[in-house]
Formats: sequence, C-alpha cells, structure tokens
Amino acid sequence: MSTRWYPIYQRGNPQLRVFLPNFWMKLIRPEQKQPPNIVQFHCSMEMTKMDIKNYLEKIYNVPAVHVRTRIALGKFRKEPGKGYVIKDDDRKYAYVTLPKTMKFEFPEGLCGDKNDDENEDLKSLDEAKKSFQTFIDRNKNRSDVPSWFSI
Repeated sequence: MSTRWYPIYQRGNPQLRVFLPNFWMKLIRPEQKQPPNIVQFHCSMEMTKMDIKNYLEKIYNVPAVHVRTRIALGKFRKEPGKGYVIKDDDRKYAYVTLPKTMKFEFPEGLCGDKNDDENEDLKSLDEAKKSFQTFIDRNKNRSDVPSWFSI
C-alpha cells in the first residue's frame, strides 16, 4: 500500500521506475524493562503485523517469532496564544519477539551517555562562574560607573 503516484507508462526501454513503499520503522528504547528477546519499534500507521514481520525478515534478515502492535493516542493540548484545542498525531508501536536464542541489547552509543552531558554542563557552569567573578573583581573599585560600561 503506497500513497505515492507513479507513472503508468514511460516512453523508452527499459522502464526507469523504482517502487518504494511508504513504510518505515524506527528502533526505540523501551520505557519499561523487557525480556532480552523483545525489541520495540515506532512504525508507520499503515503497517500491519504481517507487514512488520515481512519487513524485518526480508530486508534485515531478522527472524520475528511474534509481532504485537499498539496505537498510542496523541496528546490533547491548548494552543497558548489562540486557546483552541490541538491533538498531536497518533503513534503506532510494534513489539517484536525474537527467537529465544537471540538476545537484543539496545546500543548505548546512539543516545550518548548522560554522565558526559552532566559533566559538560558542570564544566560550562564553572566557567561561567569564573568569568563572572573576574568581571566583579575587575570592577570592584568602580562603584560609580554602570556595569554595562566596561571594556
């Protein structure tokens, strides 16, 4: 099932057409702890369980034993300036069960470490504190001059 429009006939030989499906899947980190042989995906709303299973088996050679799907409703929220209600798009999640012999561990390198981000935040905060302290020390004896008037 595709929403793209392809030309039925093109002059010349060979026919230069490539049929691409509108299907896509995105690997996501599970929020709750799951068994090691279950993988969670965010996928296109048009995909069925059989489409998901065939997609993984034919394109990525991943054997899928069982596929479960769920549709998460989008959030309702008010537009801050206008006041009318907006609904976010619905999302479809697929839970794919792999064979018992296979184990999947979410790669840590994709999202980056939280510790590195915290360390960088602390370093930048320390640098900002030091630069502010040097600014105050430099203008300590100039109480009559406004702070914005410094070189």
